[in-house]
Amino acid sequence: MSTEAFVLDASVTMAWALTDEENAYGRQVLWSLDATKALVPVIWPLEVGNALLVAERRGRLSQVDIVQFLSFLWTLPIEVEVQQSEQLPGESLAILELARIYQLSAYDAAYLHLAMYHGCPLATTDAALRQAAGRAGVPVFGA
Repeated sequence: MSTEAFVLDASVTMAWALTDEENAYGRQVLWSLDATKALVPVIWPLEVGNALLVAERRGRLSQVDIVQFLSFLWTLPIEVEVQQSEQLPGESLAILELARIYQLSAYDAAYLHLAMYHGCPLATTDAALRQAAGRAGVPVFGA
């Protein structure tokens, strides 16, 4: 199992952006980026962007907050995994199968698939994704 990287879910990322969702687990994951890198599927930037937009629409973040957060985010050692997207449609079928088996959205299954592919832990606060990781034999980061 790789200790050089972990897969970062958007749920943890958003805990860094929204002060009312900030938690000890999110801080632990963020601090770990001093010594390791995070891997994310190609959907992660869009998923984070959408969550930021929804937060803005609900008055939880301003446009300035979002620009500052994105500026911070892109300084972190987060690597968007493009290799998987180059292997479509085979990867899409594998992700959909994981979604079926573990009753996940295709988005969440993409995070699980990436962790399985690289043999590294998954950092998530999503309960269903944590449970699926456990059932799939994927360690949850920090657990």
